[in-house]
Amino acid sequence: MKQILILFILFVTAANAIPQDLPHFMTEKEKEIYKNYQPPFLNNDDTNPPPTPVRTMAEWEELQGTIVAWTSYTSIIRQIVDYAQDEGWVYIVCSDSNSVKSYLSSGGVSLTNLKFLVTSFNSVWCRDYGPWAAYSGISDSLKIIDWIYNRPRPLDDAVPVAFANFMGLPIYQAIASPDDLVHTGGNFMVDGNHTGFSSRLIIDENPAKTEAQIDNIANRYLGITRYIKMNTLPYDQIHHIDMHIKLLDEETLLVGQYPPGVADGPQIEANLQYVINNFLTCYGRPYKVIRIPMPPSSSGQYPPSSSYFTYTNSVFVNKTVIVPIYGFSQDTTALRIYREALPGYRVVGINCSSMISALGAIHCITKEIGVDEPVFISHAKLLNTLNTSSPYEVKAYIKTKTGVSTAKVFWRTDTTQAYNQINMTQNLDTFRASIPAQSLGTKIYYYVSAVSNSGRTVNKPLTAPQGYIKFVIDNPTSVSGDLTTPESFKLYQNYPNPFNPVTKIRYRVQLTDGKKINVSLKIYDLLGNEVAVLVNEPKPAGVYEVEFNSSSTRSVLPSGVYFYQLEAGSYKETKKLMLIK
Repeated sequence: MKQILILFILFVTAANAIPQDLPHFMTEKEKEIYKNYQPPFLNNDDTNPPPTPVRTMAEWEELQGTIVAWTSYTSIIRQIVDYAQDEGWVYIVCSDSNSVKSYLSSGGVSLTNLKFLVTSFNSVWCRDYGPWAAYSGISDSLKIIDWIYNRPRPLDDAVPVAFANFMGLPIYQAIASPDDLVHTGGNFMVDGNHTGFSSRLIIDENPAKTEAQIDNIANRYLGITRYIKMNTLPYDQIHHIDMHIKLLDEETLLVGQYPPGVADGPQIEANLQYVINNFLTCYGRPYKVIRIPMPPSSSGQYPPSSSYFTYTNSVFVNKTVIVPIYGFSQDTTALRIYREALPGYRVVGINCSSMISALGAIHCITKEIGVDEPVFISHAKLLNTLNTSSPYEVKAYIKTKTGVSTAKVFWRTDTTQAYNQINMTQNLDTFRASIPAQSLGTKIYYYVSAVSNSGRTVNKPLTAPQGYIKFVIDNPTSVSGDLTTPESFKLYQNYPNPFNPVTKIRYRVQLTDGKKINVSLKIYDLLGNEVAVLVNEPKPAGVYEVEFNSSSTRSVLPSGVYFYQLEAGSYKETKKLMLIK
């Protein structure tokens, strides 16, 4: 890698020469500095985007290590190091490795799998200023991607370059016009399949650029082809999405939940509905939503009258998930939700009550770095089905630098029994295998495993065989993605729309004292004539999905606008759908 010379425009205060106990937000003094702040200039030619397309990795992919910065909240970081070193390297950015080793040892933490990057830095918030791991193409060579940190903390902003040099990795920086992008890691979430999420803070902090220009930079430097942006929240001062939402996998959103009308709850719900109503997952399906209650303070207060206690600010470290807890009774519920959603993972909590007033927790002070040679497996999970006669095809896209030696599907119908295994057939980078048909009511647990020609084995999910993907030979319309009680009825926009000949419609049924309520979902033409009855039966609370096939109606439907209407008790809602032949 090219030698990089860092030339700093000197910061106006000498205090930034050593790490500070700086909060996640900008101090009043920093706000004044930021008005005329110039980020550090790096005199190198790596300010161009990568020469070939890249893919930014997702958090749940295989890591070689995790970065932490050793300054504030060292008792919390010591616990992170203890858990993280079980799963790979821990890269500790520090000013004195000996004092770090002494502190770790005094707390009973072994000094294994540790690497020390001795360099200057300003703060603990390495999620925001740290390096981003991306791969050439899909899973080729590892690269470091960087941008302009949205804080006047020049030493923090230089850490990605120091890390790239430390690791001997190429770095590409979106810091020079016209690609100068101001951004922050806590406000960036990716699915590993070219979809990115942020709040609209990224637009606010790049006023000289259009949204299309920002999207173009994200595409060329990070491989993001679809960039979803949500409105900022009224009480989350830093507007980082990791404070209230987290991707658990390509299709599952863990969303912080407040009591109705409280704190940022209304805007979070509005943002969630915006995503659900306008976007599908990378596999063309609706997002699964798991809500996790956000706790009040010990005195029962919510923001803005208390700190922003969050359970979504967790981090994946290979087969371990580290979750912030606070010594509240709600901690147990939060950890249970994680464990139910992520079978096979070791889910652990670290008390972050001492740091949450600075507006950050576990995710904010960690940063993941992927392995040098990933075995990338992209697979749309099999969903519940009523099919009892045909095999269930498992299809996966598998890509690795040295090529795939073997790929298999492991499956079973009883978690106490051994897995059966089936070799997958290959067509280019797509692999297929079929699980035999099973009787109604059967639960199937399975995972995909691939071995590269260099001998590396990776499973999907990463925690297999302890972890697995599960589907049931049962009613496919029932969606079990929401682990909390629906608060209202809701009719969602059909997808795809326009359609031909099949579209899907989702709806939500409100709890009615634990009882079922009769639900009707019908299709009408422009004249109000009933075209099809999709649902007409009692339903318990939940989220459901049904399919409308326009070719299976009593008469042939012409192209045009139709309506679908949901009725349940006094609730009634109607939406349009369009058939184009």
